[in-house]
Amino acid sequence: MEQEVIRCYITNRHSLRGETLLQAIARNLEEGADWIQIREKDLSAHELFDLVSAAVALPNPRGVKILVNTRADVAVAAGADGLHLPAGSPAARRFRSLAPAGFLIGVSCHNVAEVVAAETSGADYAVFGPVFAPLSKGTDLSPLGLEGLRQAAAVARIPILALGGIASDNIADCVEAGAAGIAGISLFQSPDRDRDLLESQP
Repeated sequence: MEQEVIRCYITNRHSLRGETLLQAIARNLEEGADWIQIREKDLSAHELFDLVSAAVALPNPRGVKILVNTRADVAVAAGADGLHLPAGSPAARRFRSLAPAGFLIGVSCHNVAEVVAAETSGADYAVFGPVFAPLSKGTDLSPLGLEGLRQAAAVARIPILALGGIASDNIADCVEAGAAGIAGISLFQSPDRDRDLLESQP
């Protein structure tokens, strides 16, 4: 039986070409992503609330989960499905009392110790990276490679999503290394990406 791979689209409206952010979200609600993490850090709380509310109101025939980066208040108020926390945030369990049942809380992790801490803190999943050199944004972090991903997945009981340089031709390698899924910007945000390659992965 093929393993189901979680595909998480992380938004970045500044790198979009040829479509608005809501159009990109709508496209990924139709095909491509299983989760959409709205990560527009420069928006005010009010602007972010309006954006998330509009995204939640879009047709969502596949039941894609919409997550909000950092802002628990916006995520809950706008009716999102979850919250994604940067590394070093307060423990995930601290946000449980604010959220409805079934609300996902994830944490960004950059080493094995942070993965362990995320799980201990009550996170539902961890995004681990960069596994490869990022395709869409700069970072001071060195790529951790498939071996780093393998080590992180080996210590975790929660799902690990690989982040950083994820492309259609390395998804299978990430899954083989133990990732439950992948996360990225470019893979989902380019309307002219090779959909056949994306859909052919396990």
